[in-house]
Amino acid sequence: MGFIDAFKRWRLAQKGMSSGKKRRTSAGKATSVDQSLSARLLVYVSFILGMFLLSVGAPEDSVLANSEYPATLIIIALALVAVLVLNLNYGATSRRSGRSLLALGTVLLQVCLVRLLVEIVDANGMDTSYKVLLAPYVLAPLLLAVLLNRRVGVYGTIMSGILGALFMPLAWLLPFIVISFSTGIVVTYIAQDVRKRGRLLRAGLYGGLVVLIFAFGFEIIGSGGFTNFQTPGMWEPIAIKCGAALGLGFFIALLISGLMPVIEGIFSLTTEISWLELSDLNHKLLRQMQLEAPGTFHHSLVVASLAEAAAEEIGANAPMCRVCAYFHDIGKLNKPEYFIENQGATLNPHDTLTPTMSALVIVAHVKDGVDLAVKHNLNPRIIDVIKEHHGDSLVYYFYHKAREQLAAAEEAQGSEKKDDLPEINEKNFRYPGPRPRSVESGIISLADACESASRSLKKPTPSKISSLVDELVMKRISDGQLDNCQLTLKDLKKIRSSFTKTLQSMLHSRIEYPKDDEGTSRGKKKAAKKKTTLVESKSDSLSEKAKSA
Repeated sequence: MGFIDAFKRWRLAQKGMSSGKKRRTSAGKATSVDQSLSARLLVYVSFILGMFLLSVGAPEDSVLANSEYPATLIIIALALVAVLVLNLNYGATSRRSGRSLLALGTVLLQVCLVRLLVEIVDANGMDTSYKVLLAPYVLAPLLLAVLLNRRVGVYGTIMSGILGALFMPLAWLLPFIVISFSTGIVVTYIAQDVRKRGRLLRAGLYGGLVVLIFAFGFEIIGSGGFTNFQTPGMWEPIAIKCGAALGLGFFIALLISGLMPVIEGIFSLTTEISWLELSDLNHKLLRQMQLEAPGTFHHSLVVASLAEAAAEEIGANAPMCRVCAYFHDIGKLNKPEYFIENQGATLNPHDTLTPTMSALVIVAHVKDGVDLAVKHNLNPRIIDVIKEHHGDSLVYYFYHKAREQLAAAEEAQGSEKKDDLPEINEKNFRYPGPRPRSVESGIISLADACESASRSLKKPTPSKISSLVDELVMKRISDGQLDNCQLTLKDLKKIRSSFTKTLQSMLHSRIEYPKDDEGTSRGKKKAAKKKTTLVESKSDSLSEKAKSA
């Protein structure tokens, strides 16, 4: 099929109907695999099989080996419960194969490390308390909370705690579960909305501190009470245990911080840390836009401010909104002079085009933007926003202009030749779509429309701005542009309020300063007086010289 497509493009190029180049498209196979039911089932089966393999040859003093029921039945049942809970309560995660793999794979990894720790302690004849002190409690909660969300982090805390407890000795069962749940909750709470990598290290450090506190509470450290602190030689093992409990969480957080870019690339995820890194205005495309399309660049900055403020109001991803708004109009770089914000005092090139051709040029900036985004390897979420920020809305100005020209032509030629005139197809004046499919894309779509329309207000007042925002939002709703982006009426109310407030601060009026005529006249009088004084002093000096001569 690839050869046939290339041959067709070559034939069209020979006729002058094509450049012979294939338009860049983002890879669709990865998306289909990510949403495939078969791929998700494979993830679930692999997770259950992995848990089963970990249960083989469980330590003799473990909960799993001393249970009245078969170890295989217990481990498979709990693994199935973990899968069912993920599907029933975490739909946004379970519908994606990559995210399901990340959630269940992280839980499996933590349980595997617990099992490995138990084997190492038993093999080296170490103190059994190290089975509790050195368990990687912060791994699943921290990784899932940062990469997915806090709710999935809590899921990882509960499931890794329950499954890991099966390999603990009966004497340490209760301390392990309590420390696991407590540490996980603290870590997921601190790791929410992480925008700096330093906060990851702080979450790991606090997690280690929780382990240390409970270790003293359960007498895992200093089991003989405070009298042991006075015994010679007891400080060294206590210090080692304290360092192990406190330092392991920090080390895991440091490791996750370093591996975060790799994990994001593997699972096609973007954390708020990465969004903030992408918001650098020194990107090649943004620099080019600043030089070649300054009006579009300024428009994108204002849209970014509007979208970010509205996203914070409704709890959406504000850093993502800001970055995507920066790049949403990069397609205008191909023909910047055809967009009103870049024209200035120059002639409007649309004056020489028909409304249909003008609409084609305007609509093409979406496809051109996707091409540039794919060429420069921008984030897939940015590409989605570029595609969706206009939805399949109507280029109303040129559509209305075409209808006016048709009406004028009909009036000039009369009703007899009315059938000879070309019909106006509304589809030729609509963007290709799709409509916004995420909350962030819907916010940027509304911010783009409101910012553009607000420039047409001659004397912006709070009431005019509020009416304009309400009108545009209701128009998008009635046109069905927001049907797929999961924005509720409550969200739209907050978004309208945020847009109105931000636009009012941007378009506020200035008082007209009166000319200071009195001050000007005073200045003139002082200057004249000074000039007169200089002339008189010069004349006096000349007269004195004449007398002396």
